[in-house]
Amino acid sequence: MKRLVFGSFFGLLLGGVLSAQEVSRFAFDLGAGFTQPVGNTGRHLDEGWNIKGGVGYNFSPYAGVMLQGDYNSFGINSSTLSNIGVPGGDLHIFSATLDPIVHLSPKRHADVYVIGGGGLYHRNQEFTQPSSAVVTGFDPFFGFFPVTVPTTNILASYSVNKPGVNIGAGFAVGSKWKGKFYAEARYHRIFMGNGRHTDYVPVSFGYRW
Repeated sequence: MKRLVFGSFFGLLLGGVLSAQEVSRFAFDLGAGFTQPVGNTGRHLDEGWNIKGGVGYNFSPYAGVMLQGDYNSFGINSSTLSNIGVPGGDLHIFSATLDPIVHLSPKRHADVYVIGGGGLYHRNQEFTQPSSAVVTGFDPFFGFFPVTVPTTNILASYSVNKPGVNIGAGFAVGSKWKGKFYAEARYHRIFMGNGRHTDYVPVSFGYRW
């Protein structure tokens, strides 16, 4: 009887350990891709690009939470620049968000997941114009001489920190390195105040382990 109880207890303990090893408690991801401005934001900005990274904790194979840092960069479109009366401009957004994640099929080779949350968004916009500057060049034969190089002058710059939220989904496929390649799209909204908001959808491709 004692052997049976001991064997059952050992089997349950071993099964729990093996189950816990099926998924790492800690998660990391890196990715990059393109970003599409949408709604009213899309009438002012060109399509941009993004890079992202995050660390997280898995409560179980099915649920976890990620602390995500994203950077999105856009150009301001030509019609908007013409209306303002400046030759160039761009807009950059850095966000730090806390995002719960739910895996629908974590133990399979292919996994579909839902992710979303909220946090702080830093939005910086700049209006620019092409310019030039004179620097000192050097050649072993000619010595030091002045050289004119192209530069960009910042005509105006404005930064603001605002709250925002995001929601999206992704598809991940397992690899031999105990992680998964993923493709993900999320809708982000930054609340700018007075009913205004900034909306965009980054589509990212990366690796999560």
